[in-house]
Amino acid sequence: MCFDVDSSPPIPTISGAAVSHDDVLLAAADGNRFAAFLATPEEHSSTGVVILPDVRGLYRFYEELALRFAERDYTALAIDYYGRTAGAAKREADFDYGPHREQTTDEGVQADVAAAVARLRELGCTSVFTVGFCFGGAASWLAAASGHGLAGAVGFYGRPSRVLAHVADIACPILALQGGADQAIPLAENAAFDEALARAGIEHEIVTYAGAPHSFFDRKQEEFAEASEDAWSKVLAFVAQHA
Repeated sequence: MCFDVDSSPPIPTISGAAVSHDDVLLAAADGNRFAAFLATPEEHSSTGVVILPDVRGLYRFYEELALRFAERDYTALAIDYYGRTAGAAKREADFDYGPHREQTTDEGVQADVAAAVARLRELGCTSVFTVGFCFGGAASWLAAASGHGLAGAVGFYGRPSRVLAHVADIACPILALQGGADQAIPLAENAAFDEALARAGIEHEIVTYAGAPHSFFDRKQEEFAEASEDAWSKVLAFVAQHA
């Protein structure tokens, strides 16, 4: 997985912000029931964010991230991937996600994204974004090509190679936030993604942080605090621009 179970988003909490949060259960069109975490601001928001975790699925890091979005007046819904194989109950820190990841398909993930987008629209969100990390980073960009009617799709250190064959179907702006020292994602992949998006005429920005590794967006990674701060500011600006 990308983060340790005790990691947290490198985002300052807004003191005094009034937000609500709930564990919720969603149902995809294929009948899958899966866990999600919903964070809502005090005032109605017309903008929603579907958060797509790393390979471990839903855990505290992404619940905290949903709260940080809600503090900034966005409704946020972080989803789990493994309802089909592991059920929708809360999991222990030692959850062995590997066998479940092997059984997970892009089609299944996008069915779950569709359910999450629908829930946000039921809550009055007219502009919906996806924000994903690692496995969820590529899933976020794939969501842009999956007919969800998104306003934009953000990915942190996703694998562009998972998305290149689907670039022609992307229907919204793309933001990619990549680590320049990410050993899992060659810089050539980022360049190929950039070129393919440009060739398809898709509005996009690919940002590569020199020296930053995979999973740099973590409060514990203090040496990459500047990159994390810049990445978060770019996410907020992207959402504000395209909402």
